[in-house]
Amino acid sequence: MIELKQLPVRRGNVPLTYAFGHFATNHSHINYYVDITYQKTRVSEAKATAYQLVSQFINDTPVDTIICLDGTAVLGAFVADELNKRGFRTINANKSIYVIEPEYNANSQIIFRQNIQPMIRGKHVLVLMASVTTGVTAKRSIEAITYYGGVVAGVAAIYRAVDTVEGYPVRSVYSVSDLPDYKSYDYRDCPFCKAGRKIDALVNSYGYSVL
Repeated sequence: MIELKQLPVRRGNVPLTYAFGHFATNHSHINYYVDITYQKTRVSEAKATAYQLVSQFINDTPVDTIICLDGTAVLGAFVADELNKRGFRTINANKSIYVIEPEYNANSQIIFRQNIQPMIRGKHVLVLMASVTTGVTAKRSIEAITYYGGVVAGVAAIYRAVDTVEGYPVRSVYSVSDLPDYKSYDYRDCPFCKAGRKIDALVNSYGYSVL
C-alpha cells in the first residue's frame, strides 16, 4: 500500500504530494514517487501551478511554442496564458503561443507531422514536463526540437531532480531540495533490490501501478 503525503512546504496553494518507497521507472529505481495528478488535470491547481512556474522564468527569451509531455496539455495552456500576461515575447505573426503534444513512433522517438512542423521550425520552443528526474526524456525532446529546426527556449516542470539538461536550466515549482533525501539509482545498483526489498509500484509521469 502506498501512503501519499503532502510536503509542509507549499508554493502558493500548490501542494506537492509524494510517497516514500521502492519504485521503478523506465530509466531507474527511485525512493520517492511524486504525485502531480491534480496539477495536470484540475483547472484550479493547473492555473496556480502555471503562475508559480512562470515566476521562475526570466523574460529574456521568446516562447512561441510549448511542447507538453507527460499529459501536461491543460497546464501548458495556462502556462501560455501566464506568459502572455507577463509580456514574454513571441515571434509568431499572430502574437500567440502554440500549445502542442508530441507523437511517438514505434521506436519511442518524438515525431511531428507536416501540419505541426511549422509550429516548431524556426520557433522558440519550451519543453513542459510533469517531472524531470533523470533528464532522459527531456534530452530526447531537445533533440527532436533541434532536428525539426526549432530553437530550444528552455525546460520546465512541476518537479525536478536535476538542475540542467543538455546545458539548459530546468525551471520548476518544486525541486529535489524539497525532498533532500530523494535518490535515483540504476536498477543494477539499487540498494533496495540488493537488500531484497520488492518494488512497491511501477511509476511514470502518468501515475503508479501497485505490484
